[in-house]
Amino acid sequence: MYNVLVVDDEREITDAIEVYLRNQNYNVFKAYDGAEALEIFEKEEIHLVLMDVMMPRLDGTSATIKIRENSTVPIIILSAKSEDVDKIWGLNVGADDYITKPFNPMELLARVNSSLRRYTSYSNVTTTKEDVIKIGGIELRDESKAVFVDGEAVRITPLEYKILYLLMNHPNRVFSIEEIYEKVWNEPAYNPDTVTVHIRRIREKIEINPGEPKYLKVVWGVGYKFEQPKRL
Repeated sequence: MYNVLVVDDEREITDAIEVYLRNQNYNVFKAYDGAEALEIFEKEEIHLVLMDVMMPRLDGTSATIKIRENSTVPIIILSAKSEDVDKIWGLNVGADDYITKPFNPMELLARVNSSLRRYTSYSNVTTTKEDVIKIGGIELRDESKAVFVDGEAVRITPLEYKILYLLMNHPNRVFSIEEIYEKVWNEPAYNPDTVTVHIRRIREKIEINPGEPKYLKVVWGVGYKFEQPKRL
């Protein structure tokens, strides 16, 4: 049984989400601010976090930053439609996805289910053989789900890994934002703009100069590609 941490200062929302999740056989922990969420996260084995943005004591983005220091569990931001800045900021600091309030319960459950499928498929490492992709100074080891930049390991989330694997597995091929979303999230492109945020985070981890990327490049009006350096 998966443990889901629901964080929101509105008790009616946490109680409603608890009902939806328990009906799907999820175990639910509830917190009403970011500080309480961190306390629960330290004590319990949490597999996914639903995180509100605006909360007392410690807001959702600050709590997300703390969780991301040591964990790659899926974090889904719960954001009011009027809080686009907070929503994008949450993605920038480490959240995997967002759901706008008010939300449809079926959409919420679909996002939770798909996020956990991606996370568990990332975590369940096979041991048959090491599948290594190396392009320039970037090395991706699929068995251990590890990424190295010039020989140095970098911390990467499951979603970032899947995006990088897709692009590195097809060097120089341009993927549209919608195509990346559908292949990585394994669902219709509900929030394709989140791809841009994840690409930016990947660049910050693998590029010497993220503003002028050597590998992960945009093709304006089309999408993104992982460019294979030309041999001299």
